[in-house]
Amino acid sequence: MQLVHGGDWAGYRAEFGRDPLDFSANVSPLGLPEGVARAITAALPTADRYPDPLCRELRAKLALHEGVPTEQILCGNGAADLIFRLVWARKPSRALVTAPTFAEYATALESVGCTVERFFLREQEDFVVTDAFCAAIRPGVDMVFLCQPNNPTGQLTALPLVEQILHRCAACGTLLVVDECFLDFLPDHALHTAKGLLREGNLVILKAFTKLYGMAGVRLGYALSADTALLEQMQACGQPWGVSSLAQEAGLAALEETAYVEKVRALIAEQRPRLTAGLRALGLRVIEGRANYLLFRAPEALGEALRRKGAVLRSCGNYPGLDASWYRTAVRTENENRQLLALLAETLPEVAQ
Repeated sequence: MQLVHGGDWAGYRAEFGRDPLDFSANVSPLGLPEGVARAITAALPTADRYPDPLCRELRAKLALHEGVPTEQILCGNGAADLIFRLVWARKPSRALVTAPTFAEYATALESVGCTVERFFLREQEDFVVTDAFCAAIRPGVDMVFLCQPNNPTGQLTALPLVEQILHRCAACGTLLVVDECFLDFLPDHALHTAKGLLREGNLVILKAFTKLYGMAGVRLGYALSADTALLEQMQACGQPWGVSSLAQEAGLAALEETAYVEKVRALIAEQRPRLTAGLRALGLRVIEGRANYLLFRAPEALGEALRRKGAVLRSCGNYPGLDASWYRTAVRTENENRQLLALLAETLPEVAQ
């Protein structure tokens, strides 16, 4: 089976008998917060009971955290689960996504026979979403996905343009889905979130604990929308116990980890420009993004050569709009980033074309 995403540590271990220096998954480089680990352990005695299918305690705490009413929140088994639930609830006939962007949007849409239109972002514009995207939204397009910041480019769409896109969607009877799973890594994330636009009604925002809190193996995400009927439909489009009791306790504990979050944000803000400069010093083209990952161009053979030496990047060859010469790397700790740059300095001359 061909895997689509990064983070396949299990496949690497099966092939090489060890864990890699993994830059292919964009999760917190600080690992699972200690408070979250303790909460999961403390919740083990309750694992013989069914979890709360409505995630009542977690949703109440998220409502305070996000500043939205509890009824406008739906929890799921990661953001990917919610993407599929949303698509299955709405069953759009035609949808629009940018290219490149996160693959799961198109995968979910195609699972219901939806025609997926792609708006190809321009390399000459560093893959930035511009107001030209609005022109591609028209009557007959049922759903639009916007990744904020975009994966894998790291580019952030200005909030006034997000609002313009939302208004265009409203005029066309289109649902806008804004994926903010990486947004909270930004120190100024509050200036860019679309939460203030939820009152418009035709908007769903996706968020997850996966990335910021290093909880990828726990699987916990949530959707925000003023369309509570849609959230109820999404709830019905899957098993009732989609979020385990351990994941719910992990989420409650994670929301207390304010010092951890600030540490992660400071680390990324410090290390992203350093890693960018290091990659450029090696002669590589790097896209100037805002996320906890970087998109850069290098010889196509680089990924496999690095893999044999113990480091894994995310090849972007399977992203529509990119080819196998594009790679995405996570921004990790200073020591890990230095290791990656040293391996790149050693390997690039070996694969130069």
